[in-house]
Amino acid sequence: MITIRRANERGHFDFGWLDTYHTFSFGDYYDPKFMGFSNLRVINEDRVARDTGFPTHGHRDMEIITYVLEGALQHRDSMGNGSIIRPGDVQRMTAGTGVTHSEANPSVTDPVHLLQIWILPARRGLKPGYEQKNFATAEKLNQLRVIASNDGRDGSVTIHQDASIFASVLEPDHELTHTLASGV
Repeated sequence: MITIRRANERGHFDFGWLDTYHTFSFGDYYDPKFMGFSNLRVINEDRVARDTGFPTHGHRDMEIITYVLEGALQHRDSMGNGSIIRPGDVQRMTAGTGVTHSEANPSVTDPVHLLQIWILPARRGLKPGYEQKNFATAEKLNQLRVIASNDGRDGSVTIHQDASIFASVLEPDHELTHTLASGV
């Protein structure tokens, strides 16, 4: 069953350098009614203050998708990847057998606003991997644009799970309808 959860009902922590909202139980936030949805485990909305970030830490067996809404996020990982993720960019990191990474706001003046989405992979023990692509606003304006999928369709980043993630930029008073596949 799908339950609508309003933004102001999510778990919230403000650590000074990180202002974060958790849709599902995560870190210090625990709510047994909201542990995830099927293979979807995390949707965190984060605002990271200027010149701060997450120090190097590890992950395993998770598909981690980062979507920057405003500002920029610097990424470095144990696979040798280093990049700046900007608005419209989608980054996919397959944690697989294990990866360490850090994420930081490189700006000395502006915060970064991002979404981080974690999905359980279809199988454990995958080789760690990394992918980053940009999706222009025009591709998302008043329409759903697939940005992550299990088959990389339409140029989306490839995740290792039978799932799709869409993004949209809606103009005022515009709405979209999406029909879910049966069995959801």
